[in-house]
Amino acid sequence: METNEHVIEVTGLRRVYGGGFEAVRGITFSVGRGEIFALLGTNGAGKTSTVEVLEGLAEPTEGEVRVLGHDPYRHRDAVRPRTGVMLQEGGFPSELTVAETVRMWAGCVSGARPRREALGLVGLADKSDVRVKQLSGGERRRLDLALALLGRPEVLYLDEPTTGLDAEGRRDTWELVASLRDTGTTVLLTTHYLEEAESLADRLAIMHKGRIAATGTPAEVTAAQPSRISFELPDGYFLGDLPPLAELGVSGHEVHGNVVRLRTMDLQRSATAVLVWASRAGVELRRLDVRSASLEEAFLGIAGRAAAAHDDGAPETAAKQTAGMSTRGTGR
Repeated sequence: METNEHVIEVTGLRRVYGGGFEAVRGITFSVGRGEIFALLGTNGAGKTSTVEVLEGLAEPTEGEVRVLGHDPYRHRDAVRPRTGVMLQEGGFPSELTVAETVRMWAGCVSGARPRREALGLVGLADKSDVRVKQLSGGERRRLDLALALLGRPEVLYLDEPTTGLDAEGRRDTWELVASLRDTGTTVLLTTHYLEEAESLADRLAIMHKGRIAATGTPAEVTAAQPSRISFELPDGYFLGDLPPLAELGVSGHEVHGNVVRLRTMDLQRSATAVLVWASRAGVELRRLDVRSASLEEAFLGIAGRAAAAHDDGAPETAAKQTAGMSTRGTGR
């Protein structure tokens, strides 16, 4: 076993396709042993291009990639037996049964789990004799995950693992992935479900146009976005009747009729000040809603700022605007 703390290390990774399209533009990040790391980004952000390099399916145009201490492309024989991959679509023969599919895949990995154990992990133990073509979309995703886990991988790549699953199946998968992490498996996850990343990831990176716009823990990323306070003022009251917004710690506001929406980086201070004012003025704040920023809001805000920065020809600005985030572990 390697003594390095990081089992995935990416330095200055670039990937350029024929015709000169640069899908990945010099990214650097690392993933620690027993860590869940999520790569987020809109379509075309470069996530898949990055993960294909990590999986050893493609060679970097520039930069260096190490997985478990090895180049995953040049030393595939050393890396592949220790990794598991769950693609967006498995593409298994539809006429095979679930048991036959697991048996076929087990012949391609070292030290495969027993079939019943693998299927039991993903809740398919009672589907062994069912043909793949008869499985629901969610059941096929669970079969994909079972096969990715057959070889007891040290590193697990999950590409949109819960697409097609119902709410219960999604939660069960989250619990399974978290339990794998707790036993030392390193997980690199791509997902369009931001709630999934927020629930599972120890750290994450938000990608935009081949660059990393922000990275850190989910809490660090969301903390860099303003929280919100909204309420409806009674008739006869206006925004100007509140204390000066600067005294409330408010960084921005919107007014639509009697509805006031405030943005703040100091939610407790601002919410307290608004409630103290309402109490002293004898004012009822109807439809009061106080909430911290969500990962979805952070994602949209960061991507929007990154797009504006790139359009202005200043690609580094977006990262600088995400002050307070960890700069370690930046990825595509």
